[in-house]
Amino acid sequence: MSVEPPPPPGTPEAFFAGSELGVAAYRRVLGVLERTGPVEVRISRSQVAFRRGRGFAYLWRPRQYLGDRGVEVVLAIALARHDLSPRWKQVAHPSSRVWMHHLELQAVTDIDAEVAAWLEEAAEP
Repeated sequence: MSVEPPPPPGTPEAFFAGSELGVAAYRRVLGVLERTGPVEVRISRSQVAFRRGRGFAYLWRPRQYLGDRGVEVVLAIALARHDLSPRWKQVAHPSSRVWMHHLELQAVTDIDAEVAAWLEEAAEP
């Protein structure tokens, strides 16, 4: 019986250990962003952040804090405007120039062309 070693600590795969959706969402978001240029990925205890000089998109695991009451993965996107799409679970306005839009992911296909456009907008300097 072969046992795969755990992913190295500090990697997206380690952050999303046990979540196929989390790993797939990370890879999809990274793929979308890499089409428009290099992107830095930072992993903390609470999230995976995508950066180009500043953080603009984040993947996190609500179940880490809420247990089974939370969804498996949320994609948060920082836009300079309030997007009115009904797809957002929540929109917050933490500062005068940033609107944080939270999208609950049920499947990797939720990261579609519309979400890709929001990610590309958020990544703009």
